[in-house]
Parts: sequence; C-alpha cells; structure tokens
Amino acid sequence: MSAPKSSDAYLSNSDTVRCLVCGDVKGQFSVLFKRVNSLQKKGGKFEVLMCVGDFFGSNHAAWEDYTSGRLKVPISTLILGPNKKEHVQYYESKDGQEMCENVTYLGSRGCYTGSSGLKIAYLSGIEAQQQTQDAWQFTKDDILTLTGPVASDNNYRGIDVLLTSQWPQSVQKYATPSQICQFVVKVLGRNYLNSNADFNMMFADVDQMEATCTSLLVGEVARLLQPRYHFCGLNGIFYERQPYRNHQIFAESGIHVTRFIGLAAVGNLNKDKGTQFFYDMHGGDTVKAGKRHSESGGNVNKKRKQVQPPGPCWFCLGSPDVEKHLVVSVGMQTYLALAKGGLVEDHVLILPIEHVQSYVTSPSDVQQEIISYKTCLKKYFKSRNKDVVFYERNYRTQHLQIQVVPVPQDVAMDLKECFLDMAQNISIELHEIPTHSDLSQIVPAGAPYFYAELPCGAKLLHRISSKFPLQFAREALAQPAVLDLPHRVDWRNCATTEAEATLMATTFKEAFQQYDFSL
Repeated sequence: MSAPKSSDAYLSNSDTVRCLVCGDVKGQFSVLFKRVNSLQKKGGKFEVLMCVGDFFGSNHAAWEDYTSGRLKVPISTLILGPNKKEHVQYYESKDGQEMCENVTYLGSRGCYTGSSGLKIAYLSGIEAQQQTQDAWQFTKDDILTLTGPVASDNNYRGIDVLLTSQWPQSVQKYATPSQICQFVVKVLGRNYLNSNADFNMMFADVDQMEATCTSLLVGEVARLLQPRYHFCGLNGIFYERQPYRNHQIFAESGIHVTRFIGLAAVGNLNKDKGTQFFYDMHGGDTVKAGKRHSESGGNVNKKRKQVQPPGPCWFCLGSPDVEKHLVVSVGMQTYLALAKGGLVEDHVLILPIEHVQSYVTSPSDVQQEIISYKTCLKKYFKSRNKDVVFYERNYRTQHLQIQVVPVPQDVAMDLKECFLDMAQNISIELHEIPTHSDLSQIVPAGAPYFYAELPCGAKLLHRISSKFPLQFAREALAQPAVLDLPHRVDWRNCATTEAEATLMATTFKEAFQQYDFSL
C-alpha cells in the first residue's frame, strides 16, 4: 500500500493495534478524513488516529461542520493542544475534553492508555522562552509532572508512543551531511551548493534552526520516557531519524530502541511521504520498520544483495569466531572493536553487525551508522590532540572493515603526500575524488577497491584491477614521517595476549564512552 500523501505513518499489528498518525492538519479536516476513509477501505479499520502539530487552521467554518454534526469523523481521533495564541479559542480546558464526536483533546500533558493497551504519553504546545507561561506553552514544571513517576520506578520499561508537537533539540545529531542538508533546506528554505563554504553555512543554519524550531525540554521528555515511537509536527517536513538505544550496551540489559519521526503537514504541496510501521505490542523488542514505497507502490529504498560468506566469519558479531573481548561499542547496525595486531594501541575497526562485503554494497542504515561512528571518533581523538585516518580495502576480504588509525596532529597535513608518493613508487594510481562525493555512486557493486579518508579532507581511491599490496595503508602510516613504526607494518608482528588486548579494549571503551553515540 502506498504511503499517505500527508506523511501520515501507521502502526500496525496483525491482531492487536492498528493506528494512524498524522502531522499538522491546519484545518484541512476534509482532506484528512478523506484520506483516512481511503486507507480504511484498502486496509481495514484502524483503532485510532493520532494528530501532532497544529490541528486547527484559520477557517473556523470548516470545524463547525463537524461540531454541528453535519459531517462525521470516521475514526477515533486524538489531538494535542494549541501551539499558538489564535488556536486557544478552540480549547475549553487544559485537562482535555471531547471536541466533537470521535475527536478527543488529550490535554496539556499526561499519559493515555487505549482500549487495546497501547500506552501513549503526550505533551501539548511549545516550550516557553520566558518565566510566564501562556496557554499554548509548557515549562520545566510540566516536564517534571509528566516524567516524575518514571524517576522513582525501578521497573519502568518505556512507553509505546510519545506525541509532541515541537521537535526535540539535536534530533539531527549524527545524521549525514546530505541528510542535514535536506533537513535544513526544507525547514529554512535555503539552498546549498556542493562546496565547503556552503556546507559550513548549512551547519550554521542548523544552529539557527535549533534555537527557533526545537525544544531542549522535549528532548528530556523523550530521554526519560523512552518511547518506542516519538512523533512530532510543526516543522512541515517528513524526517525519520535513525533509531537510538535506550540503554547502555554491556552496562544495562537491552530494552528497546526509539524511532523518531517528524511528520509533514496534511495535504502538503511536496507530497512528502511517510513510512509504514508494523508494531507488535506483544513482541517488545521486535518492532520493525516497513519498506518505504512510492505512491505507485514501487520500492524506493532497495538494498543491494549481500554475498554471504562460504563459512564462519570472524567479524559477524553473532559468529562464534568473533573475538568479543575486543568489542568496545555496539550500535544498531554496526559495532566498534579494537584492531587485532593494531598499528597503534588505539587502532580500531568499524564493522557491520551482520555480514556485509563492503561499504559500497552496504545498506543505507549501515552507511549512516558508519558515518556516525566516524563523527564520534574524530571528536574523541581530537580531545587527545590526534587526527584520524579511515581506510577500507575491499580486496581479499570477506567482511567490511573500516580501519581507524589515529595520528599526531602535527603530521596530519603531510599524509596526502605520503600516500601519493608511496602509490607512485609502486606504480599504483591513487586518485583524489571530490570531498562531498558518495563512494557508493562512484564504485560499482562487487568491484575491488582501496579507499582512504584523510584529516585534511582528501578522499583517495584506487580501483583494484589486478594485484594490490595488502599492507599498503599500514606501510604508508608507518613511515618515519608519520608514525615511524616500520616494524609494525605486518599485523602479525603486533600480537598481544588476550589479557593485554582485553585491558586495552577496556581502557579505550571507558575513554570513548562520553563520545559514543550508541550510549
């Protein structure tokens, strides 16, 4: 079934919960309920429709059609409170009310449990920026009231759905530059060229957007309530953040992940698509995101088919052969491990949890999480006065490995020349590709290659056509002008005992923890 034009999302369970969620209605009630009728004719009855953002618009007569009974609302509908002064007139009480048949205002804040047992937390309005609180605003006191019971409940395991109109602050954190660009272009109406100057402007605009369009308090609510889904409106775009965990890996037992979804307005001109979600109340951690479809039903998020290993893989996290004492961080799609026989003690690897041959053939969610780890690692090593080199050799390997090697900051600017000189000495063509280019669009799936990202921003690529020296990158980094470690070029000469490796991994994990996006 096609995704709704209004960027509605729906939660579905084959035998229990089937829900619809929509963004800003802005008084377009006939458009919304016509869409609901269409969905129900195609897919059967839904239990409830939940609306975030501005439910009302400027046309009061459109609402009178429903309060008078001339038109009927076809589904039980839950709405949030006002986000601006002109909409306060529609609400009689902050405690919630029945607005008309089948439309219920939940209230300013609280929790609601549906007939099926679906648990919904909600927070109406926008964050107050001053001491006084208007009828369409919330303050820190509202947050404490909403989250207070959680703080004293040691058995709390999260809620099903969190509804807020305003977005949480830093929701774009760890997104790729292209995602952030799309995000800000839609919200602020800016256009960017593919240049460093424009990308710097883009990130400055993100800071501007943070100050005007998001709420620190909403972020705190999401952190404490740990919803499985968090839906927002108001910003006028569809944006799905990569899922994030609600527990610390290895420190706490697994709970579930949160999926944040910002919804576009009903009847938006861009026809921003939503995503279909399948939610099993009885399954707990088995929440699944469905495939994204176009209006014609075609899949527009295809993943390249992965070549499976002929036998056990040393790097698949579920494999009995993986050396788990080297693991220092685990995300949703990827993990971080200390390199066995590393060039330096804090040489680590970024690896997919499941089997993936190379970055080029990896699914988009794996690529996005690799970028998130790169961002965190850059910050971590910078705090230790180091820069970092990332490289991948998709040649005579069966599992994607992004090598991460820190180098002293005073040699970082010489790295490009070191790599190019070494390549020239052994007659290898090492090409520099555009800074903001996507490797997946340059290298065909299945083709062998060597790829490196240097601290200066340079991206170096060699398309392997015959033989390639397996230790090329280690040899370049081990040169006297860089790390001066010629005796450590071969990883087999850098063996450590399991006890030594475990101690190094523990030390790295503890130091990296404050920068780790997965925690």
